[in-house]
Amino acid sequence: MEMTVRQMLGQKLIFGFHGEHLSEEFKALIREYKIGNVILFLRNVKSAEQLRALCAEIQELILAETGYPAFIVIDQEGGMVTRLPGDAVNVPGAMAIAATGDPENARIASEITIRQLLSLGANFNMAPVLDVNNNPRNPVIGIRSFGDQADRVAQFGVASAQPYPGSGILCCGKHFPGHGDTAVDSHLGLPRVDKTMAEIQALELVPFQAACDAGIPAIMISHVLFPKIVSDGLPSTMSREIITGLLRKKMGYQGLILTDCMEMLAIQDTYGTPEGVLASFKAGVDLAEISSTIGLLWGSAKLVNEAAERGELDLEEMRESVERILAYKQQISRQVQPELGNLEQDRQTARAMSRKAITRISGTAPLADEKTFFCGCADYRASGVGNENSNAGAFAEFMQKAFGGGCAVTSKNPEEAEIRAVAEQAAAYDQIILNTCNGHLFQGQIALAKALAETGKPLTVVAMRNPYDIPLLPECACTIAAYDYSIPALQGLEEVFRGGEMTGICPVAL
Repeated sequence: MEMTVRQMLGQKLIFGFHGEHLSEEFKALIREYKIGNVILFLRNVKSAEQLRALCAEIQELILAETGYPAFIVIDQEGGMVTRLPGDAVNVPGAMAIAATGDPENARIASEITIRQLLSLGANFNMAPVLDVNNNPRNPVIGIRSFGDQADRVAQFGVASAQPYPGSGILCCGKHFPGHGDTAVDSHLGLPRVDKTMAEIQALELVPFQAACDAGIPAIMISHVLFPKIVSDGLPSTMSREIITGLLRKKMGYQGLILTDCMEMLAIQDTYGTPEGVLASFKAGVDLAEISSTIGLLWGSAKLVNEAAERGELDLEEMRESVERILAYKQQISRQVQPELGNLEQDRQTARAMSRKAITRISGTAPLADEKTFFCGCADYRASGVGNENSNAGAFAEFMQKAFGGGCAVTSKNPEEAEIRAVAEQAAAYDQIILNTCNGHLFQGQIALAKALAETGKPLTVVAMRNPYDIPLLPECACTIAAYDYSIPALQGLEEVFRGGEMTGICPVAL
């Protein structure tokens, strides 16, 4: 059908909301601006049945208002970035999968995820992560990456994307041209990478070029400044030199180009969310995402429509973009298949991957018993992309329940008094097993490990998230990398402490 400018712009927007049902205000926004796509987070999810009903509600409204089905987008990477309910199968994260040593596991994990999404009604997965995590102090990528070697990330990333074509679900490689060598979380600030074009071609662009060549349907742009490869001084999401010049023309990419959330502080605090959305459209993106704040949703839709009325947007380029969007909408599944979700075989397969990923870095793992003292911090929201609440609980409590012994759940960055108290407790036991969770960023965890080593008792330390904690630990400690602070990882570690072997291969240099 012939589309008005308002209808075309609505197809180019992805909006998110709070709650487990569509609010009347969000429905009014969809009707007013003909919004064609919705993104879901864990805040929108209670159960498989509820999520299925919500997706059906979204599709019914958007189809009625626009004449086309909605992209229902979700960040289901696996590991620390999971948005599915407990009665669906969440797979391990990228670094854990890479630690199994077999790219086939990346493909299998995607097949499991595709089945979950087909069973629920979501149709567009924001995965895989194609960033090469070559900066150990990266606060936002880390274990979301397949590793610190470009060829490995390319191999596992392409394998991860491989099952999507023809499945009825789209996938999206991210965060172009690379978020791996940053020390700032773009949810909180604007990162900068001072690399030349030759340098990013040799590292950051390798997985993205492989994914482009393999026909990945979508690529997400990062909110990162690359001042040595562009002259416009803008972050990648708003840079025509990067989006149209580099990705479209130089790399030959023909699929959908998406922004990361334009509400992230990298954009909102520096340029303004509505202004950033407009700039991203001018730069050549197909789809801009605003995830949460209702005022910013209304403001963004209003601004881009007013800009179009003033002639600020290239109408021919907009038509081409919308044609791309609608072509991919023809590929999404319109049939929900509840019977595919939460299969016990898929749950067992995902758990087996978590178990296989566990990696011995140094020393010999102990046999745990009632004379063991377990301690360390509980899981927590490590970055803006993570879920606000974890269902994994605390390592120490899990292991104490399994083996008996002592237990202390610490803060994520313990100070001297807490460290001293935990060390005094630990000294009464025969051996100590400590967990860290991004201790390389929260040095109190490392200080605790050193204080525990000084008790003279045998010490084992498990890095539950990033393995970059391990080089900072006392040399006397047995060290283990688990890559995911999740129930399957905890279950796998319990097996290790009962004498099970470890076959994982660490995907990053330590």
